[in-house]
Amino acid sequence: MGSCHLLVGPDREVVLLDTGLVGEPMFIRRRLRLHGLGPTDVKAILLTHGHLDHAGNVAWARRWTGAPVYAHPLDQVHIDGTYPYTGINRWCGRLERAGRAVFGIGQPVPIDVPLVDGAELPFWGGLRVVHLPGHTLGHCGFYSARHDVLFSGDLFASYFFNVHLPPPILNCAPQLIPGSLEKARQLNPRYIIPQHFDVLDGELHRRRFDRLLRKLAMRSRRRANPAI
Repeated sequence: MGSCHLLVGPDREVVLLDTGLVGEPMFIRRRLRLHGLGPTDVKAILLTHGHLDHAGNVAWARRWTGAPVYAHPLDQVHIDGTYPYTGINRWCGRLERAGRAVFGIGQPVPIDVPLVDGAELPFWGGLRVVHLPGHTLGHCGFYSARHDVLFSGDLFASYFFNVHLPPPILNCAPQLIPGSLEKARQLNPRYIIPQHFDVLDGELHRRRFDRLLRKLAMRSRRRANPAI
């Protein structure tokens, strides 16, 4: 239900984008071996945000590869498991505490390189940090101008049966989500790859993103004018 990505550059340097949840280390090791690569080829661990399903294996990945962790500093509290969830978001905190207790993942690690909006990272031909707050305050996407693709994290989820924003219980600052959606729209990438999807098809997810924006805009107009 969630994905992490290995971005392999022409120089065979690797970036790990998010670290996944239970069982992901096995798949990461296997994928690297299929490319004839090993842990020392991983030069950076990039986190879209600190929720457990994205940063659950970051401590393992940092130990195994020796690579630095890149994340927005506002998400250090999520990585540490100390974010003060309130209201309906308490359910997110309960789920994460259960995940840590049952699966033994989510050990705290410090962010080695704090991300800032617009920063250009020297990986995979260049990756620009795109701060997209709302899901968490430090939630970020990563844009490759070379490939014209935005890795959009949890800005939205894209499945054939349901293209949707993250559920309310998971969003720390939902009032910021519309601005982040607009920021991604204005970036106008040809491809979008979310971290929760059914098939790896950036053009398909871009089309679904556009349809989602149209649906949200229509819903907003109907709230403003119920006669529509």
